[in-house]
Amino acid sequence: MRILGLTMLITVFAVVLVGCGGGPKSLQSTSECDVPDWFSTVPQDPNYLYAARTATSQDMQLALDKAVTDGRAEIGRQAELKVQGLQKRFDEEVGVNSDAQLMSQFTQANKTVVSTSLTGTRLKSQKLCKDGELWRAYTLVEYPIGAANEALMQQIKKNNEMYTRFRSSQTFKELDNEVQKYEEWKKQEQAPPEAK
Repeated sequence: MRILGLTMLITVFAVVLVGCGGGPKSLQSTSECDVPDWFSTVPQDPNYLYAARTATSQDMQLALDKAVTDGRAEIGRQAELKVQGLQKRFDEEVGVNSDAQLMSQFTQANKTVVSTSLTGTRLKSQKLCKDGELWRAYTLVEYPIGAANEALMQQIKKNNEMYTRFRSSQTFKELDNEVQKYEEWKKQEQAPPEAK
């Protein structure tokens, strides 16, 4: 009887050990964390710049902050490329060699706009989930292109000489048209719901 009891005790102990063996593995495995559609397929809109980023951390807020910061940095890079394209078109119209001082002023205006462009960004979408023992944050940051164009126009207007020369160019007309569209969009966004 004693041997039978000892055998049962060993069997129960073995079953408990086998059952516990899977415990630590399940804590380390990655939990279900579906990637949002807007992250896999970043939205395309002629009026916005978008950046989708992800980051992990043991702290939920830090994971979110890291992903948003990365998104804002990407928006800054995109804004810089857009402004450089505008500057290149203006270079071709004015002629770099004939007016190097004007182009230097324009370049400085571009740098100011790009360095301040991150202030207009906003977090459009976010998703937080557990990724094993870490938090994973998915973020979608957006920035209205019109805001960058408006900021560039304000910088150009601060310099009378540059503004006078720039105003006669085709590039200015395109920029001014985009700024006007942005102003109209802002009015619609600020209008009461019944007026929309």
